Amino acid sequence: MTESTTRTGGVDLAAESTRTSLAMIEWACGHARLERLTLDVPDLEITEAARSVTKLGIDCALGWPDEFVAFIRDHADISRAHKVDGGMEWRRTLAFRETDRNVREQTGRWPLSVSTDRLGLTAMRCAGLLGRLAASGRVVDRSGRVGVVVEVYPGATVRLWGWDSRGYRTDPGVRSSLLEQMQREAPWLEIGAHGKLMVDSSDAFDAVVAALAARAAALGSYDHPPSGQQARAEREGWIALPSCSLSDLL
Repeated sequence: MTESTTRTGGVDLAAESTRTSLAMIEWACGHARLERLTLDVPDLEITEAARSVTKLGIDCALGWPDEFVAFIRDHADISRAHKVDGGMEWRRTLAFRETDRNVREQTGRWPLSVSTDRLGLTAMRCAGLLGRLAASGRVVDRSGRVGVVVEVYPGATVRLWGWDSRGYRTDPGVRSSLLEQMQREAPWLEIGAHGKLMVDSSDAFDAVVAALAARAAALGSYDHPPSGQQARAEREGWIALPSCSLSDLL
């Protein structure tokens, strides 16, 4: 990598190495290249990749809702366990983070809940991964404001770009159509032989979109946390939804 080039990475994280995918995109003047796309990626490979990127987009919640954390802490104290509301509105505050509510406003859809869905197992792995990145000397800020890591959401990203992504996670035909659209809108992005894996694997496809979303974050072209929510975003994590089109990333 020369002084005039940079890299972004994207990780579609799963609870185990199996089905975890890593994408690396090299950016140069007037051109970008998908230089790496791999499946079944362990933590060590991700931490090593983080050394050579400006931003690493991780498709996983980087934290839990403040209210959920407080609930778990209080619930462990039997003298406080009875002071629980239990109603639906109260439960929603435990299920969703501030960034999840922002995604709902922007896209009309709720992300998976890190507190109540199976995503929690992946988030536990992610917590360990963030710890290893920090131990290796990389700055880790869950809000994405500084440091190498940023939380991304590929499904919401492609919807914000106006792509018809219905069924893309399960249908290779839909992914093939989206890949064609990606190449039309970004003819400067060299996919090469990796296109087949993007069609064959939804995890690989999402890793590439995560690397593209990481580029938007590196450029500062994303929906930042409101100033009053910055401290909360640093605890809970913040999904960086691109505020630019795919064609603007170059």
